[in-house]
Parts: sequence; C-alpha cells; structure tokens
Amino acid sequence: MNLLLLTGMSGSGKFTAFKFLEDMGYNCVDNLPVPLLKSFVDLMQKGGESQKVVVGIDIRSGKNLEQLQDTLDELSHDGKKCDILFLDAEDSVLVKRYKETRRNHPLSKNERIQGSITEERKRIAFLKERADYVIDTTHLLTRELKEELTKIFVEHESYKNMNVMVLSFGFKYGIPEDADLVFDVRFLPNPYYDLKLRPLTGNDLPIKEFVMKYDEAHEFLNKVTDLLEFLIPHYISEGKNSLVIAVGCTGGKHRSVTLANEIYSALLPKSTEFGLKIEHRDIDKDRKIGK
Repeated sequence: MNLLLLTGMSGSGKFTAFKFLEDMGYNCVDNLPVPLLKSFVDLMQKGGESQKVVVGIDIRSGKNLEQLQDTLDELSHDGKKCDILFLDAEDSVLVKRYKETRRNHPLSKNERIQGSITEERKRIAFLKERADYVIDTTHLLTRELKEELTKIFVEHESYKNMNVMVLSFGFKYGIPEDADLVFDVRFLPNPYYDLKLRPLTGNDLPIKEFVMKYDEAHEFLNKVTDLLEFLIPHYISEGKNSLVIAVGCTGGKHRSVTLANEIYSALLPKSTEFGLKIEHRDIDKDRKIGK
C-alpha cells in the first residue's frame, strides 16, 4: 500500500491538494482521528499493494495530535511506510487568506489570527521536521500546486524541498514583506530619464543593453551570484524551504527587472538542488492606458 499523510498549516492549500490527489487515483480520508490511524492502515492494507491512500491529519486533531509522533514510529517499526507531505506558507499570506475567506482558524477563540498561526506552527513543527515533501504555497498559483503534486506523485521526479524566488520590485511601492535577501540596484544609471526607453521594461532588449553596458552591473551580478551560490546550499542543509531574493530599483520596472532576470539566468544552470522561479511584482504599475 502506498500511504501518504497530508498535513501542514491551516490555509496552506491542503483541501485543494486533496482534490488533486483524488484525481490522481488516491483514496482520500480527511481529518482522521489519530487513535484510529493504525487500525485504518491495517484495514486498507487488505486492499492490496497497489492501493494508494492519503490521510489528512493536522491541528484539527486537538490534543490527539500529540500521539501522532508515537503512532508514526510504531507504523515505521512495523514496516509500514508512511510518507509525509507538508504544506506551508508565510504567516502574512495565511492571515490574508483567512481574511479573504472569512473563515475561523481551528485554534482561534477570541485571539487574533496571527496568534493562532504562531501556536499552530509550534504544535505541528515535528511533522515538518519528519516530512518527506515540503511545499511552500506562498507564491504558488492553484495550477502550479497541481504541477508540483504531479511531478512528485505521478511523474515521480526527484523533488526539491527548497524553492528560490527571484523577485524584482520598486522601492516606492515598499519592500516585499516576505523578502529574505534584498538587493538595491538604484546605484546604476536610470533609463527612466531617456524618453525613448521610459515606456519599456527590463524585459525589453534596449533596457537590458542600457543597464548591462555598465561595468558596475556586471560586477554586481558576479558578486551577488557568488554570494547566492555560497548561501543556498547552506540554507538547504539547514532545512529552509523558501528563499525570496528581492531586487529593487525606484519603480520596479527597468533596472531591477533586468538584474533579476540576470540573476535568475545565472542560477538556472545550478538549480539541480532547488526549484527556481522569477516574478516581477511592480513591472506594470507605471504603465498608463491611453493618453
């Protein structure tokens, strides 16, 4: 039997993941009481080796969650393998999702959502430490979550627990709250002051040529790439699952976009041990429709 435990933070997308796994041929049982897990596994094993089962257990189990550590150890001792898929997201994103859906957090009573999230993260930390797969959904669209699950459970590709996001932004719109590393490229000449270049973005060749014609841009790129090649393996070994590298200029349209693209390209050949994405947060904020 192929047994998968789906767990993680409330609001991280577990319900959506359940639907996708069901479409992939898994028998899904959500919010199974922890004391019933061993009996449930014994029952499902009678269905044969080809049986694919996913069980959802998380903070909703209450005090019974404390028994899960021992139960998993007992299953392992009995030779019953149980893979763990843990979904996570940044606290600020979880708060936003709860506010948008207007749902109550499982631990919320009269306290703020942030306090409930902090307490939940503390209680389920042991599951994240044991997890075989950790997916951070902070920056994932629904279809991208489906793609990640497909890679792991259908295509059986080697999964990368560490996801690196290269993010361009404009300082005048604020530094991204989830940024782990922030690089300021406002020291470079600004193509904004060339009226022919102003309407373009860092994704356009004339802007790239303008920014990268300066030796300082190449020196900056080399130093940052060297720093990241040093840091990322250490982040991975320490169990970090998400790294957001933010590159900022004034408006987030020209210099930061160009350098973010260059950093992404420099890291791409080396991304065998981590997932790599790029996003331009503020690239369209200065665009005007019409005159």
